[in-house]
Amino acid sequence: MEEYVDVLDAEGRYTGDVVLKSEAHGKGLYHPTVHIWFYTRDGRVLLQQRGRDKSTFPMLWDVSVAGHVASGEAIEDAAIREIEEEIGLEIDKAKLEKLGVFKSEQHHHNSLIDKEFHHTFLCQLNTPLSSLRKQDSEVEALELMPLFTFAEEVWGLARPQRYVPHESSYYKEVIKAIKERYNSERNTSGSWS
Repeated sequence: MEEYVDVLDAEGRYTGDVVLKSEAHGKGLYHPTVHIWFYTRDGRVLLQQRGRDKSTFPMLWDVSVAGHVASGEAIEDAAIREIEEEIGLEIDKAKLEKLGVFKSEQHHHNSLIDKEFHHTFLCQLNTPLSSLRKQDSEVEALELMPLFTFAEEVWGLARPQRYVPHESSYYKEVIKAIKERYNSERNTSGSWS
């Protein structure tokens, strides 16, 4: 069953209008989404390879977990729901660290225009990769990649064709924030285990 989403204006404010997700994409209406970037204590980032049947960017690597916010749903609740749906992980809202809200526009073709505000979170992953359960209809594969390699490939544009083409400023902000947490934790504890 297709979900309803709240329509936002160009500044990310709720308009009070509610439409089907397909209508938001068909008409290029702004709507809220969630992005959750998981990182590990040893400086790796969890990446998701989008499913082969996805209508946009199939088989490209992307944010750990992402999804739409249903109409009337709280942002953090949407994040928790998407995490459980896409990678089978139950986490507490307190573990989510809000990074910011990022405006994104992707014009795929005339009947698919993504205009979204990504409510973006960081979350430390304390579960082994082998314990995650990917949602087969959405996720082709999961991978833990060293942050340095990820940064080199998307920020340095070494292999951008592997990844969903988010704005470079978005990738830079995410990488910088994860690196800060890695350095802070390393300095506090002396070493990462």
